[in-house]
Amino acid sequence: MEADPRVDLGGFYWFTGDTIAVQVTFLGTSSGVPTRSRNVSGIVLKLPQRSELWLLDCGEGTQHQFLRSDLRPSQITRIFITHMHGDHIFGLMGLLASIGLAGQPHPIDLYGPPPLADYLKACQRYSQTRFSFPITVHPVEPGVIFEDEEYLVTCAPLEHRVPAFGYRFVEKDRPGRFDLDRAIAAGIPAGPLYGQLKRGETVTLPDGQRFNGQDFCAPPETGRKLVYCTDTVYCDRAVTLAAGADVLIHEATFAHQDAQLAFDRLHSTSTMAAQTALGAGVEALILTHFSPRYAPGNAIELKDLLDEARAIFPNTHMAKDFWSYEIPRRRSPLPSASSEAPQPTQGTKKAAKITEK
Repeated sequence: MEADPRVDLGGFYWFTGDTIAVQVTFLGTSSGVPTRSRNVSGIVLKLPQRSELWLLDCGEGTQHQFLRSDLRPSQITRIFITHMHGDHIFGLMGLLASIGLAGQPHPIDLYGPPPLADYLKACQRYSQTRFSFPITVHPVEPGVIFEDEEYLVTCAPLEHRVPAFGYRFVEKDRPGRFDLDRAIAAGIPAGPLYGQLKRGETVTLPDGQRFNGQDFCAPPETGRKLVYCTDTVYCDRAVTLAAGADVLIHEATFAHQDAQLAFDRLHSTSTMAAQTALGAGVEALILTHFSPRYAPGNAIELKDLLDEARAIFPNTHMAKDFWSYEIPRRRSPLPSASSEAPQPTQGTKKAAKITEK
């Protein structure tokens, strides 16, 4: 049984440690067609503290992959489609229809190339399918496509045979960690005052002592950054989009030996993906979208693609179906324990249907 990450402070609970990370789960890692061990494209982002899933691409059979995982389609709130090739969209209509039949409790927003809305409307019309929940399709253009208090999503065009877009998901910077021990040592009573201090506010105790929240907090934590690039041949726009990311998920359809195929079909080799990661200065590279031609027993196998990429960018991983990767927070150090304890100041001042959009 896991330990409770909360500290009980007289009915007020304070969470300690990084209890929830951004989790990336691969539901499909094959290109073009499914294989016995790999479905076609589908990736799920599990957002911390939101009970919310974002789906990246939705190839045929994606809803079956959900059934084989511990992820719940009812938690999907946003779907991002890179391009209109079948191995990235043929599962979309079936997934949405099943979600509707299950009694979807909230709207879903879809983002993708301009033809996406017409595609879904045609599927509805010819299959006589009616959704019981609102679906809004947002045709994407380069730049910001979504923003709220916690996240910013941008996209950029890639280089493929049809219009394709890469996506950059940025978690906004957060206030630094709160030094709980320091607050207790200063005699500040547990409760809502701790929340005010964590927000950097000044609090006033009943006896008139005032404390500045900045004295109890680490510097702001830099938000995590994830970039998804597929389908594309090597291009400078992908490097720019991925600049400084914690994780770059990049297609690696072909081995370096088959580079001519990659250029002909506007896909990437394992070495192109690694060069993109190196040029963008990312922390980690995850390869996906592999041609079935590299099955075990063939002259070139997937492990050879991984070796090729690692020769250029050592921190490279190879995705497989149902594999999850967690992106930890970039934690800032707390104020030094050896520094002088915060001193209070005296005073009495109070603290501070398918629609197209």
